[in-house]
Amino acid sequence: MTTFRRPTPTQRGPLSLAGIVDLLADGRFPARFSAYDGSATGSPDAAIKAHLATPRGATYIATAPGDLGMARAYIAGDLRIEGVHPGDPYEGLRLLANEVHFKRPSLAELALITRSLGWQRLRPVPPPPQESRPRWRRAVEGLAHTRHRDSEAVHHHYDVSNRFYELILGPSMAYTCAVFSDPETSLDQAQEHKLELIADKLGLEPGMRLLDVGCGWGSMVRYAARRGVRSLGVTLSAEQAQWAQKAIAAEGLTELAQVHHMDYRDAPGQDYDAVSSIGLTEHVGVHTYPSYFGLLRAKLRPGGRLLNHCITRRDTRGRAQTDAFIDRYVFPDGELAPISQIITGVQDAGFEVRHDENLREHYALTLQGWCANLVEHWDECVAEVGEPTARVWGLYMAASRLSFEHNGIQLHQVLAVRPDSDGNSHVPLRPWW
Repeated sequence: MTTFRRPTPTQRGPLSLAGIVDLLADGRFPARFSAYDGSATGSPDAAIKAHLATPRGATYIATAPGDLGMARAYIAGDLRIEGVHPGDPYEGLRLLANEVHFKRPSLAELALITRSLGWQRLRPVPPPPQESRPRWRRAVEGLAHTRHRDSEAVHHHYDVSNRFYELILGPSMAYTCAVFSDPETSLDQAQEHKLELIADKLGLEPGMRLLDVGCGWGSMVRYAARRGVRSLGVTLSAEQAQWAQKAIAAEGLTELAQVHHMDYRDAPGQDYDAVSSIGLTEHVGVHTYPSYFGLLRAKLRPGGRLLNHCITRRDTRGRAQTDAFIDRYVFPDGELAPISQIITGVQDAGFEVRHDENLREHYALTLQGWCANLVEHWDECVAEVGEPTARVWGLYMAASRLSFEHNGIQLHQVLAVRPDSDGNSHVPLRPWW
């Protein structure tokens, strides 16, 4: 009786592209994969099918670490996915995260893969034009989180197209985590709840003064102004500032609200009653926390309150830098710190922290809503910014939703107060919102 022995890597001839996938997945690939060389693996009846359409796509995947290569191939249209909409590839990413487990190849297997691909596939080719320069090249050109670098990073992400953001974000034009009463709450209602929650935590009353740093399209500024609060917002995005000023005028709020195109470090005025920082901390850089939170404290009167709302890492392990895909395509120079580091920075600047709240499940629901908007308005979004850019947004929002659901990242609101000279924080004994 003879027994079958699986050929060792040194005994095998060159592998097809599907054969390479089978090797790396140990023969357990839950979707259908096919490639331009005519090979295929996985069930033909699989709900999700991936097709590698071009040799360039193989080069992208083979020459970039982690998920960056697959993202390049997908954005360029070389890796095509059936069974999911490009505006919301969540189900495909969930399958990849939960059911696909690529192994680390042995040296012999790596040699076989290299021989099968051919050296020509291992010569890097230019990435899609939507990709920002790698972090190391930006570092050669200047330090991160200088005014120039921050301005470039904001321009890359936020000055895409105001109309594009209107289609994705909806009437609120709020590009930060919403607050849901339940999963059935509409996105617009949830964004209104978020603004109400922040205003209540800050104790905003008619006649008070609010500074909103990194104000985006001015949703918080306009909401506060509707409550009779004199509100100033600052943003590094010229397109956001123009849109916000028009929206302020359209609502008849010019007596109470303004949005300026400027760096937060140049925000005018002192003795504000409240400062809101909603989605800016991720962009300022961990090493700038002392100066950042120190500046915000200096803007407040004694007894004034700060609400810091930002994405955080789930623990203190690992680096603050975002992964390669997010850094190259979404938020250049973005950094995420654990909540302990945020709170430490706030306290070291002279604030007293009064409350912290983790809203990560709410951000997953928010991203689900944005992806639904992108799917609904896909043709108009593609006409506005082009299909590769629309694919970037669908991919990053769906991937971010998955990360929030799996507790890979979190969203924290930290409420802090600048105590007066006697140490009095001037807040009620119990939460008041």
